[in-house]
Amino acid sequence: MKNILILFCLVGMMGQASMAQMPHDAIYMNKKLGCGALIYSNSSWTNYWENQLFRDNPNIGRLTTESAMAMLAYGITKKLNVIAAVPYVRTNASQGNLMGQQGLQDASLWLKAKGYSANGLTLHGVLGLSAPVSNYVPDFMPMSIGIGSKAFVTRGIISYDLPKHIYLNSSIAYQMRSKVQADRDGYLAGDRFYNTSEVAVPDAFDAAVRVGYLKKDNQLELFAEHFSCVGGDNIRRNDMPFMTNDMTMTSVGVYGKYQPKNIGVNARVAYVVDGRNVGQSLSLSVGLLYLFKL
Repeated sequence: MKNILILFCLVGMMGQASMAQMPHDAIYMNKKLGCGALIYSNSSWTNYWENQLFRDNPNIGRLTTESAMAMLAYGITKKLNVIAAVPYVRTNASQGNLMGQQGLQDASLWLKAKGYSANGLTLHGVLGLSAPVSNYVPDFMPMSIGIGSKAFVTRGIISYDLPKHIYLNSSIAYQMRSKVQADRDGYLAGDRFYNTSEVAVPDAFDAAVRVGYLKKDNQLELFAEHFSCVGGDNIRRNDMPFMTNDMTMTSVGVYGKYQPKNIGVNARVAYVVDGRNVGQSLSLSVGLLYLFKL
């Protein structure tokens, strides 16, 4: 219901052209170049999908999720980059008595490697790990700041450069997630009761298609992204969401970046156009970027 996809907001840079770098793109920083970034994000919704029923909830009103993320990217070689990030997240409901939560969420680490490359076509592989870095409560959705599970992510990327600085990018990833300790002695998942506090969180995958313009210090990109759990149940009528829910969403948006020198800025807007067991959110983010050499 509150599906925070922080990794799509990560930003880095590459070489003297200081182009954007994310765990799902085909751009790399040169060897011994580092990048620090501070990114603020705001996501909010008033309507959500309870299974397939699109509705509002007066006990929540508008749910707002804010995050401030510190990020560092580094070029081990020009074909192997490492990216790390830690977000601080805060939630708030405009109506009702549910208290918002706040704190450090999950630390993430990615290794991105460039493989086959010929005639503008490149293939890439990404491995990622994430784990909670604070003792937040995952069993309080939609107010919780995260789902609480450790995760291992594998991603494949195909990118193709077209004339006049236009590029196409497609990626797909699979996310294996660990079990989570719930703040209860038992729980319902689907039509079955589990007499344990250990919750099996469903794995997930995401896929995306992007088309953009990239030249020196300018980048503009349009994208469509899809996220879905592998299995899981649905939110029961007038019930709270739970970690076993099959959260599915499709979003579209635009990303832009400008960085004439070492300091740059970027911005991203995304809107959920369809989903299940998630809110129809509008997400905005802005970032301050700094490129340095070691």
